[in-house]
Amino acid sequence: MRNYLFILFGLFCAALVAQVQKAQPLLLPAGSSLQASSLAAYELDSAFVYQKVDSIVTTGIKNNAFPGAQVLIAKEGNIIFHEAYGFHTYDSIQPVALNDIYDLASVTKILGPLPAIMKLVDEGKLNLDVPFSTYWKPWKSQKDKVNITLREILAHQAGLEPYIVFLSKTLKKNGRFKKRFVRNKSNRRFTNEAYEGIYVKNRFNHKMYRIINRSKVSAEKKYKYSGLTFLIFPELITQITGVPYENYMKQEFYKPLGMKTFGFLPSTKNFNNKIVPTETDTIYRHTLTQGWVHDENASLLGGISGNAGLFGTADDLAIIMQMFVQNGHYAGKKYISENTIKEFTKVQYTDNDNRRGLGFDKPYLKNNTFKIANAYPAPEVGASSFGHSGFTGTFVWADPEHQLVYIFLSNRVYPTRENRNIYKLNIHSSIQQIFYQTFDNAKQHQP
Repeated sequence: MRNYLFILFGLFCAALVAQVQKAQPLLLPAGSSLQASSLAAYELDSAFVYQKVDSIVTTGIKNNAFPGAQVLIAKEGNIIFHEAYGFHTYDSIQPVALNDIYDLASVTKILGPLPAIMKLVDEGKLNLDVPFSTYWKPWKSQKDKVNITLREILAHQAGLEPYIVFLSKTLKKNGRFKKRFVRNKSNRRFTNEAYEGIYVKNRFNHKMYRIINRSKVSAEKKYKYSGLTFLIFPELITQITGVPYENYMKQEFYKPLGMKTFGFLPSTKNFNNKIVPTETDTIYRHTLTQGWVHDENASLLGGISGNAGLFGTADDLAIIMQMFVQNGHYAGKKYISENTIKEFTKVQYTDNDNRRGLGFDKPYLKNNTFKIANAYPAPEVGASSFGHSGFTGTFVWADPEHQLVYIFLSNRVYPTRENRNIYKLNIHSSIQQIFYQTFDNAKQHQP
C-alpha cells in the first residue's frame, strides 16, 4: 500500500513538472487558492498585452485621469498579469507599487456588508422577500417603506433616494462645525475619528438613521441606484450577529481568506505598505486625504461603514473576488453557499430594464451587442459576470463563465473629484477588453 502511494505521489509530481516545462497553467481544483502564473503559461501574446495595457494607462496618466494605477488579471485561479503604473501624485515622487493600499470607495458595498448579508441568508437569519422592516424595526412605522423587501433594496429597485449629504447637518452657515456634533478633541461621547483632530459624536449615526428612515420613496418602482441602506447594514449585521460589524467581517471573511491588509482604518494598523492618497479635500478636512476614508458619510461614521471605508491591495481584492468566482469556496473552506452566490449575482428585474444583481453590478442588458464605447463593462464579458466600481477610481469584476477576475485600482479623485477623464477615456472597459480579445485570438490560433 505504501509503495502504491509513493507511485501515485511520483506520478503527480511528474505531471506538475511536465506542466511547468510546457509553460502550461496549473488548473486548480474548485475552492483552491490563487497561484502566481504568467501570460506565457496560457500561450498568450505577452508583447501585445503589455503594449496595449501600457498605452491605455499611459494615455490616462497623460490626460490627468489619474496619477497612477494598477491592473491585475486572474484566469482560472492563476494570476497572469499584475502591473503598476505611474505615481501616487503628479509630482512623480512616489511610484505606484504592487502592494500599495487603496481607498476602495463603493467597492466596499460588495466586499463589506454584502458577504455578511449572503451568509445571513444562508443561515436563515435574513429573507430576501419579506419586508425589510421585519429586521429594521423603524421602517414599520414608515408607510412608504414598511413593505419594501431586501431584494428590492439590494437590486436598487426600491425607489429610495440615491444619496443624502449628512455632512451638511454638522456645519454652520460659516462652514464651521456644530460643536454638538463634531469636536477637535476626543472624549467618551466623541470617539469616532473622521480625520486627525476631527471627532464625531458617537450617536451621530442614530441621526443619520432617522434621516434615512424618514427619507422619501419614489412611488414608481424602477431602477434607481441608492447607497442609503448600506449606511444601515453594518448596524443591522451587528444586531443580528451580536458581533460588531468590523469584527464580524474580519473573523468570518478577511482573516480566514488570508487578506493581509484588507479592512477599515488602515492608518491605525501600522502596515509597511504605502497608502495611496485620494483627494485634496476642500470641503471639511482641508488637506490631502490619505489613509482616511474619502467618502464624507462613511467618515462621519468613524470610517467604518457599508457604503465605503474599506481599504486593500490588489492581491486582497483578487482573493475575495476569486472566492465569489469559485461559488463561495476558497482554499478548501466554504464561506457562502453556491445557491446564494448564484442568486445574488443574477439579474433580478429584467422587465424593468434593471441590469443589477443583489448588491452586485452587472453588464448592460444586451451588452454583447454593443461596441466598446457603449458597452459596460467590456462587450465580451459573460452575462453571468458581476462586480462594482468605486468613486475613487477603483473597479473589480468577476466572470465565472470565462473564469476571469479583473482588478483596476487608481486614485482618479486626486487632486480633485471634478476630474472624470477616467470615464471619458473608458479606461476600465478598454483594458478589460484587451484580455478577452487576447484569449479569443489564442483560441483561434490553436491547431
